[in-house]
Amino acid sequence: TEKDEDDLINFGLVHGIDYIAASFVRTGQDIDNIRKVLGPRGRGIKIIAKIESHEGMENFDEILAKTDGIMVARGDLGMEIPPETVFLAQKMMIRKANLAGKPVVTATQMLESMITAPRPTRAECTDVANAVLDGTDAVMLSGESANGDYPTQAVEVMSATCLQAETAIHYNDVYQSLRNAVLEVNGPMETAEAVASSAVKTAIDINAKMLVVLTETGNTARLVAKYRPEMPVLVLTALEQTARQTEGFVKGVVSRCVGSMIGTDSILYRATETGKDLGWLKKGDAVVAVHGIQEAKSGSTNLLKVLYVE
Repeated sequence: TEKDEDDLINFGLVHGIDYIAASFVRTGQDIDNIRKVLGPRGRGIKIIAKIESHEGMENFDEILAKTDGIMVARGDLGMEIPPETVFLAQKMMIRKANLAGKPVVTATQMLESMITAPRPTRAECTDVANAVLDGTDAVMLSGESANGDYPTQAVEVMSATCLQAETAIHYNDVYQSLRNAVLEVNGPMETAEAVASSAVKTAIDINAKMLVVLTETGNTARLVAKYRPEMPVLVLTALEQTARQTEGFVKGVVSRCVGSMIGTDSILYRATETGKDLGWLKKGDAVVAVHGIQEAKSGSTNLLKVLYVE
């Protein structure tokens, strides 16, 4: 609508937003239209496509190819498709987003009872946990935190449930399954993805305690996170927007800004010091780093390095 365009141009671009959550995305053309409105000034803004209609489900592959991320908006979707099939739609969308390496958020009515009650139902906790086990990158509260009586408790319950759910994940099995599925569906990998996949496999094999990603655009961070490493991923970037866009929406990632991407050794030293400050590392721990030989050039991911904390 005209108001949407006005909001994007006169609010979004002016205030430097990082993400747009586009409601009721029905086709890939909807994503193209948003990018056209944003223009060159908004090329760094990421778009999250909210899938909440039958048409959006039918055109999901086309939408996924053009968007930067997916939101499984189960509330409205459950009114457009039979409610007993929503869980199948959720699993399908999460799986396809995982294979594409694009962040996926599961949302709506996750802890609905906590709008008025201090404790969730057992079914709600199971719902949150199953979204994590399905492979979601993030879970989202709506009314529970926007206008509920117990917003802080809702966040605490959701966080605790996610942490418990992750203890049930066998990360090596997840890596093997994802890698095999990616090769089967997409064929041979591009160099950047092959390096990212190898970094995760190396980290698993040597029991590394942290992965470090040096990135300008955030694409390498998303490729590494795609293979669901068990150890945390520290992203170092010179761009504040990249740091904001990777932390929170991309599973397992913590981001920090550095002044420049030139000087790999000094940056990696700072990375290990940050890992120690965060309580992730101690002396002797292995760290796997991924970065490009042409350090200041985006899209040049082609180097993997193993280092040990001193």
